[in-house]
Amino acid sequence: MNEARKSPPELGGADVSKGVFMNAPLMPKATAVWLVENTALSFDQVADFCGLHALEVQAIADEEVAIGMQGLDPIANGQLTREEISRCEANTVERLKLSMSDIPIPEARGKGPRYTPLSKRQDKPDAIAWLLRHYPELSDAQVGRIIGTTKPTINSIRDRSHWNTPNLRPRSPVEIGLCSMEELESNLDTARARAERKAVRERKAAEKEARQNGDVMVVAKATVEKVVPEAKIEDGASSDTTVWAPVAGSEAAGLAAEAEAFVSTPTEESEPAAKPEWPPKVEETDG
Repeated sequence: MNEARKSPPELGGADVSKGVFMNAPLMPKATAVWLVENTALSFDQVADFCGLHALEVQAIADEEVAIGMQGLDPIANGQLTREEISRCEANTVERLKLSMSDIPIPEARGKGPRYTPLSKRQDKPDAIAWLLRHYPELSDAQVGRIIGTTKPTINSIRDRSHWNTPNLRPRSPVEIGLCSMEELESNLDTARARAERKAVRERKAAEKEARQNGDVMVVAKATVEKVVPEAKIEDGASSDTTVWAPVAGSEAAGLAAEAEAFVSTPTEESEPAAKPEWPPKVEETDG
């Protein structure tokens, strides 16, 4: 049975055993209902084309599955042609090939702005004011996604330039019904993680700046400590100045000994010198 359900991709079938549908039609079960009711294709052919199990197609034929389901005409949708169906009806080994439409597939549109019912649009400013008051860590983009508003409106409410500022009553967007609690908590987790990363970056930058300033201060202190002793040495007031002893037996050693003895020996009081008389006396001579 599994071999009968497999068909090569070039025949337009699907490998149901792997759960991969190569070229399945739109609304496969409704298409299978139409093919069972309007063609003489075998259950295996219908199952391979629609990506269903052969027993499920048989249950559709026995009206045990998809009871009352309206069949979808694949010919009208351009997924099959009458010639393709006739070819496969003539030979049960053949498999249906999905027709390739020349109509370009429309591009998927991006997610547009969030829709808010008219009855709740007037509550948006209240919800924005509540978020700005209680969760300032949320960015404007996050607030815009939660409430479904624009950045100019958020800024006008923040700087109190909104036209209805006197009548604003901050209320939770969850209570109003503008968002779910899970959505609010998810945005709060993202904002807090972003704030933690920012704090870590700022702390590292401050530590780096402190290290740089510390190096400058150490260099400046070393320079000052080097300059001050030199100045003291030049002034002769340095306590670190080394005094070398004179060589024994030299003239300097003798002078040093006399100076030391003079300092250590107390001086005796000397008699005052006689004042010379004036005018000097003239000695008389014999004559």
